[in-house]
Amino acid sequence: MSKVFVGLVLLGCCYALGVDLGCVTGLFTDATTCSKGLSGTLTNTLFDAVQTAAELALKLIGVMTLWLGLMKVAEKAGLIELVGRAVEPVMARLFPDIPRGHPAISAMTLNLSANALGIGNAATPLGIKAMQELQKLNPNPAVATDAMCLFLALHATSFTPLPSQTMALRQAAGAADPSDIVGPVALATALTSVVAVIIAKVFAWLSRPPPPPAERGGPG
Repeated sequence: MSKVFVGLVLLGCCYALGVDLGCVTGLFTDATTCSKGLSGTLTNTLFDAVQTAAELALKLIGVMTLWLGLMKVAEKAGLIELVGRAVEPVMARLFPDIPRGHPAISAMTLNLSANALGIGNAATPLGIKAMQELQKLNPNPAVATDAMCLFLALHATSFTPLPSQTMALRQAAGAADPSDIVGPVALATALTSVVAVIIAKVFAWLSRPPPPPAERGGPG
């Protein structure tokens, strides 16, 4: 992804420089295009974007600190463990190949809880931890298991009834009511999570090898 981002930046710079050179040499004669000065506009835009990103990051510190702190307090108080026990029957049905009480269940529960609160930055390391635990149960490390694919689908769709980070971004951008997206986001992510589970289960069923044919022949 970093290479793609650098490539896009370089492509934009080369395009702006090429247009400016074309205007100077007379290759481009369009007054509107040549009057913009794309190189200067690009430079100013880059500096403005950097300043905006820094301002948004500073405004998000309070919200991120609040929710990450609440998650840590809940973990220390044992609430996360209680949540894990409460959702264990559901996780057992979604992930029948994972033994009960395995650390992967706790890691996945924490990841999904962080996604539910809309704090993706906290969910990412938890997701990596869950994948590491799932890899320990993988008989073929070079191929992802059904449980790994399903968890990745759930992490990507991430049912989010409380999109705190998005609300913080909307508040920083000056939205009149940053919380008016809670209902639509919860409904949309719930639907995407259900669809993700169905698709993952269908593909897992389709990818299973056919059962071995029964041995023919009667008793000798």
